[in-house]
Amino acid sequence: MASGTILQKAIDLVTRATEEDRNKNYEEALRLYEHAVEYFLHSIKYEAQGDRAKESIRAKCTQYLERAEKLKAYLKKSKKKPVKAGEDNSKTEDKKSDSGDSDTDSDPEKKKLQSKLEGAIIIEKPDVKWNDVAGLDGAKEALKEAVILPIRFPHLFTGKRIPWKGILLFGPPGTGKSYLAKAVATEANNSTFFSVSSSDLVSKWLGESEKLVKNLFELARQHKPSIIFIDEVDSLCSSRSDNESESARRIKTEFLVQMQGVGSDNDGILVLGATNIPWVLDSAIRRRFEKRIYIPLPDEQARAIMFKIHLGSTSHCLTEEDFKKLAAATDGYSGADISIIVRDALMQPVRQVQTATHFKRVRGPSPKDPSIIVDDLLTPCSPGDPAAIEMNWMEVEGDKLYEPPVTMKDMLKSLATTRPTVNEEDMTKLEKFKEDFGQEG
Repeated sequence: MASGTILQKAIDLVTRATEEDRNKNYEEALRLYEHAVEYFLHSIKYEAQGDRAKESIRAKCTQYLERAEKLKAYLKKSKKKPVKAGEDNSKTEDKKSDSGDSDTDSDPEKKKLQSKLEGAIIIEKPDVKWNDVAGLDGAKEALKEAVILPIRFPHLFTGKRIPWKGILLFGPPGTGKSYLAKAVATEANNSTFFSVSSSDLVSKWLGESEKLVKNLFELARQHKPSIIFIDEVDSLCSSRSDNESESARRIKTEFLVQMQGVGSDNDGILVLGATNIPWVLDSAIRRRFEKRIYIPLPDEQARAIMFKIHLGSTSHCLTEEDFKKLAAATDGYSGADISIIVRDALMQPVRQVQTATHFKRVRGPSPKDPSIIVDDLLTPCSPGDPAAIEMNWMEVEGDKLYEPPVTMKDMLKSLATTRPTVNEEDMTKLEKFKEDFGQEG
């Protein structure tokens, strides 16, 4: 948009809103006020020059928001009044219910927000054990202290000895932060695991995002003991600045209030955050995460284990020495990078089948029933093989194809085309953050 266009759009919308307000078309006025405020906030972020201009727009925003809130309250109240002659009897029922529960007015909205968050609760536990996570002993111990031990031995955590309430996992992308969180969900059998991202909590509707944050913590208190896992927490709780929108500022404030637990009981609730860029976190949010654990790139031993894990039960002819060579050749690679190498290597036999011009008959387990050994399977071979039959893969019956095993050559071919995704600059920043605020995982 050209300079000033967003602000002009906001002014046009608020002019229409005030006209509708004067004409007592309150629903349309409310919609236009909320729309106008969104444009004003965008104007503060992208167009307004200087603190005075921004402050002036913020003051107008506050004024229009207050009017919007009044209209919202009025419309909510007026909807409760019966509109048909035959509904007069319901007045007394409404009065009874109003007197019986002072929070009835807010209940429908709360139910709507909480139902939106219900999808973030993992009902079926992920099947990831501690042993499935290679290395990261420090992180595992801290998570056991915060989650497993308080559930199993609550008498250990009395008086001044209290479990951690906030743990931040930080490190380069693809090192297993989210995978570790899944292991926590698996091991903490009695805990409710809330896995949320910024998209679950950020709403386009004004004022709804901070309500979602508040309701998330209320749900966690209802389902105690509970773990709230927030992936990419930096997208919600970055450092405060003059350029950020009012909405982002209010989300951060609500997070601070809820994590501090002022006026509410946060016992039995662990907030587990994960980020690749911890240095952008707001300092007050950083302080709420009492434990800050660095999840580094895997060492050589862990990398060798990862190659084995990702190969799984797929047929291969790699030796222990081959796994050691692959681990040595992948210094600086993350767990996710190694996963991509193996996935590409697993496709090499498939590509071999596609490009083969000759096949030969071999003996092996039947694709339909591996317990039965058959001798009429076909596998790709070179044209010079004595048993070679000239044919392509389209001529091979589906249940007669014998896939070639993954070889060291396949692995090296995939390694040659896969580069590490973590750069030195980010690693330096992460190491610096670890020295200043964190601990080794």
